[in-house]
Amino acid sequence: MKPDARAPVSSSDRLAGLLILVLPPLLWAGNFVVGRLARNDVPPMTLAFGRHLIALVCLLPFGWAAMKRDMSRYWALRWRLVRVSLAGMVAFNLLVYVGLHSTTASNAQLMNSAIPVLIILIGAAFFGQRLTAVQSFGLVLSCVGVLTVISHGDTARLLALQFSRGDLFVFGAMVAFALFSVWLRSFPSDMDRLGLLGAQLVIAVVVLFPLFMWEYIVGERATWNIASLGEIMYVGLAPSLIANLLYMFGIARVGPARAGLFIHLIPLYGASMSIVFLGETLHVYHAIGMAAIIAGLACSRSKDRPVSRSADENEGDRYSKRRRVQTVG
Repeated sequence: MKPDARAPVSSSDRLAGLLILVLPPLLWAGNFVVGRLARNDVPPMTLAFGRHLIALVCLLPFGWAAMKRDMSRYWALRWRLVRVSLAGMVAFNLLVYVGLHSTTASNAQLMNSAIPVLIILIGAAFFGQRLTAVQSFGLVLSCVGVLTVISHGDTARLLALQFSRGDLFVFGAMVAFALFSVWLRSFPSDMDRLGLLGAQLVIAVVVLFPLFMWEYIVGERATWNIASLGEIMYVGLAPSLIANLLYMFGIARVGPARAGLFIHLIPLYGASMSIVFLGETLHVYHAIGMAAIIAGLACSRSKDRPVSRSADENEGDRYSKRRRVQTVG
């Protein structure tokens, strides 16, 4: 049997995977709702630091063996690991939590849907990915959708470049996560992903600690009560660990293509929770923006042309080959 051969997945396992995959988007959507709820109780840097510290403590019992085994590999790829952690954990979460102080959870969740399009755009701009005419049209359409949400459907505000400060922070977070997604591909495929997540959490905690201390020193401090503790526990456990583990479980049973489709449930879940828990109101511009983003995404996922590999991806593969030679030798 070839090393990459897989046992066939039964229909019952596939069904279980599909049922499991409806949960991660719910937990991820809850991150935006809780981030908005926590704005009066927990400052953004405290919330981000607490989230990653809790996630790290809970992950260590399961990921420490892999982290210890791959320590030399982390060091060899240290700068790549640092930039991935800074983009996907530090910048993304900080910008989201700061932005949610002055924008609605509904807006933030809708802009979250633009991440796949931003990934394609970054690939075209920096990594030589060539786009078809249909894909280019899709990118433009999705950008129109994002601008519709950010401008609240007000053309005059768009022409005057008057955007909500919170919306701009959240959009910056989406760009950071798109960069994280692109850079994450460059790690060797045989590197344990649970251990890699743990290594990223360590870096995030180290970077966020002085920011948390600065926030505390200047007087931005959490109001500790049952609600604030629950909010920190939720963002530390549900979207950071439980959702990711369930998502990996689902991918193993239905494949990444089908699993990825479930991410589009985030705005649906998020809109419902924002109405129930935050009392937010959805507007026509939300629907128009969401429709444009989804239509643009559908166009941008048309059949790709061959893409050139980035230097990081080639370097990652060379490193994997060196490791395999050293192991065999």
